[in-house]
Amino acid sequence: MRKIPVSGFVYEDDENHSGSEHSHTLYITHWDGRSVHIHEFEGVTSFNVGHRHGYEGTTEPAPSGEQHTHRFHTITTFDDGHQHEMIGVTGPAIPVPEGGHIHEFEGETTVDGMPPHEHSYSGRTSAE
Repeated sequence: MRKIPVSGFVYEDDENHSGSEHSHTLYITHWDGRSVHIHEFEGVTSFNVGHRHGYEGTTEPAPSGEQHTHRFHTITTFDDGHQHEMIGVTGPAIPVPEGGHIHEFEGETTVDGMPPHEHSYSGRTSAE
């Protein structure tokens, strides 16, 4: 089995602790000698069964300087008594005039709510 060198740092996640519990977040800066990056994304789902949901998140890290995609996972806002999961993979990198790149994404949420339903979503990530 090949060992892959990973470097980065860990920091205490002040937003996700309560009382005596606390958590740490691992931020990877290099994977197998190559720098990595992430993108933020946000938007609103389609209007289904009388409502829509907002969402926001950050993609998983991916290598810089080569063609790539990012995996993503987030939970929508809690509306009409429920929320949905969004899980997917962005499209490939699209260069932007200011430098860097963005990714397009689209998909369907998980089925939740009463009556059970899903929402579609699509958008573009922030620039690198």
